[in-house]
Amino acid sequence: MRLDHWFPAVATSLLLCLSTLAQAAGTLDKIRASKTIALGYREASIPFSYTGNDNQPWGYSVDLCTKVVAAIVKQLGIEELQLLWVPVTPETRIARLKSGDIDLECGSTTSSLARMQEVDFSLPIFVDGASYLSRRGSGIKRFEDLAGRKIAVAVGTTSERTLGEALAQHKVVAELVRVNDHQQGLSALLKGRADAYASDRALLIGLALDSGSPTDWVIGHETFSYEPYALMMRRNDADFRLAVNRELARLSRTREIHGIYDRWFGFLAKPGAQLDSLYHLNGLPE
Repeated sequence: MRLDHWFPAVATSLLLCLSTLAQAAGTLDKIRASKTIALGYREASIPFSYTGNDNQPWGYSVDLCTKVVAAIVKQLGIEELQLLWVPVTPETRIARLKSGDIDLECGSTTSSLARMQEVDFSLPIFVDGASYLSRRGSGIKRFEDLAGRKIAVAVGTTSERTLGEALAQHKVVAELVRVNDHQQGLSALLKGRADAYASDRALLIGLALDSGSPTDWVIGHETFSYEPYALMMRRNDADFRLAVNRELARLSRTREIHGIYDRWFGFLAKPGAQLDSLYHLNGLPE
């Protein structure tokens, strides 16, 4: 078995061909026929899904997806499968999935009831909550200190909605600075265009570490949302969803997922009680 990584920039004609195949048959049939699977990834969602120095996708979610792909290869009896990595953003990920440009999204996407009107999700792969990142010397020590400040937030994320709800609940008036992705959020902080950046805690930790000066930043103590991450796929494809969930359940049941967690988060801490419970519940029997 050989898994070939394709460079993310792919000819439009190939994407159109794969999209047609995906829409005409189930995803597993499309994979068997084309010997290709298209995986969506984020370019700056460290440590879940991002572009490494070698221009290849890396991260916790990327590792889980490659495990899923290996299991699908075994299930279908395919000797060779090409991985087509397609970069997506919070604004494009659902559209590219529905159009057939990608078969599975390997990022940091929250599974929500609203999104389930358009797409399906795997078993949860992580549990997080939204907070905010600010400079250590900014004077922002609690949520109320955001009053009168500029808060950057990525368009199309659940943080955009939950931040607005949290501001209203705490009667805090602040100016929202909308950006396209996490790196733009960090850039807004570095350039003084924003006083804080709102996103999920694990992503904020990744941004602080990636900034080169992690001690310059502080993450708020409050968590103002519940964010269960999952792998996203097209709706009404039960066979493909089962194939994805079967491997995720195996990883949890054998505790192999703990090794993947340690690779990306182990330097911080062991899985908390909430995430550990999630792994336990995901370990469904065959």
